[in-house]
Amino acid sequence: MSDEVLETDYLVIGAGAAGMAFADALLTHSDATFVIVDRRHAPGGHWIDAYPYVRLHQPSAFYGVSSVPLGEDVRDLAGTNTGYYELAGPDELRAYFAKVMHQRFLPGGRVRYFPCSEYLGEGRFVSRLAQASWKVRVRRKIVDTTYLEGTIPATSTPPFEVDDGVRCVPAGEIARMTERPERIVVIGAGKTALDTCVWLLEQAVPASAIQWIKPREAWWMNRRFQQPLTLLPESYRGVALQFEAMSQATSIEDLFARLEAEKFFLRVDPGVVPTMFRGAVISEAELELLRRIEDVVRLGHVRKIGRDEIVLDEGHVPTSKAAVHIHCASRGLARRPLRPIFEAGRVTIQPIFLGFACYQFAMLGMIEALVESDDEKNRLCPPIAYWDANSDYVSGFLATLVNERARMSCAALTAWAKETRLNPFGGIAHYRDVPDVIDARERIKRCGAAAADNLARLVKKTTASAEGIEGST
Repeated sequence: MSDEVLETDYLVIGAGAAGMAFADALLTHSDATFVIVDRRHAPGGHWIDAYPYVRLHQPSAFYGVSSVPLGEDVRDLAGTNTGYYELAGPDELRAYFAKVMHQRFLPGGRVRYFPCSEYLGEGRFVSRLAQASWKVRVRRKIVDTTYLEGTIPATSTPPFEVDDGVRCVPAGEIARMTERPERIVVIGAGKTALDTCVWLLEQAVPASAIQWIKPREAWWMNRRFQQPLTLLPESYRGVALQFEAMSQATSIEDLFARLEAEKFFLRVDPGVVPTMFRGAVISEAELELLRRIEDVVRLGHVRKIGRDEIVLDEGHVPTSKAAVHIHCASRGLARRPLRPIFEAGRVTIQPIFLGFACYQFAMLGMIEALVESDDEKNRLCPPIAYWDANSDYVSGFLATLVNERARMSCAALTAWAKETRLNPFGGIAHYRDVPDVIDARERIKRCGAAAADNLARLVKKTTASAEGIEGST
């Protein structure tokens, strides 16, 4: 079987949100051509495999590609998101990315899309269904969106042993079960586990029938401060709250305590200090539901589920064949060594600031279109690691401040940022005369320099402490 030869400016590996947002920005602001290769059968990345009750963390207004709106910009009138702007679910997101591909990307003739295809490296990929293979001559760059790709429970085996006869299913399967379980054991401490618990409680499953195994406790961001349009002034107030707390905090623990007091950060169990921060967003209504679950196991990670007991790092708890165990445990996004985003012949998609993934990946596409040299692109966009520990919030926020200053020197990028729908604060000028916005703006100005200096001190202190621990082991 000989390879069919293709030529293109950019070869994009992955048709998920990152690849689509990057390609859309570059497609809009250049004359480039694209070949997009994806192993899944349709565009949308992990949304193709998502559990049926998942929804976006943040409003639909901030998600997707810049050129195609997502959602109707309406506020929910029922459920745990009442009063806040809509959150798209998996069906809507799959339809959205299909629309972007088939109505926006493909009709112009500058994009060729190859689903159900496996990328082999060095510009070569093969069909997973047919006897076909391709070799791509790339004139500009290969865009790798898979470098930090994570694992999700729906497509990965449990990271623990499961004995024969034990009922252990990924999160999505619980919505398809035909027999009512006597007891449900939710395993995991991240957003998947949280969504699962919330959904079960919304289905009138008694809290007493749920056991939640949590290896760590997490900080969650309050959705109140992640809102667009008419609620944007409250989101902007959240920025001011962060700057004030950052200017005054004596430690990372003190910083989180200050922001928890303002309800910017939330935790499920007030009696347990969280050690995990992954930037996930929840509502206070969801928090109220979750606090009904009293059977919470904190004995580390699950090692094995037997027929009559669950073995964990620090002990074991009983179980039975009547229980359904929901596997919500996976490593999530990868934390591989950082590398320059822009290199000769290559773009490696990585985060450049905290949160709002589609906005930053679209920004990378804009920088590729607007800036000539890779050195300058990397100066504007040094990568940061995906966040996991509390200290990552501090270092990530500091990097965001420092690098945002550098990006402001690019006038064309600044103009785009003010206009794109993906920028959560792009529309704040429309509310500049609102009293709360005026007050928040003054507080940010007053605390900005002190916050940056104090964050740098906290990061240095944390780094020195970590190096001291490593040096003593």
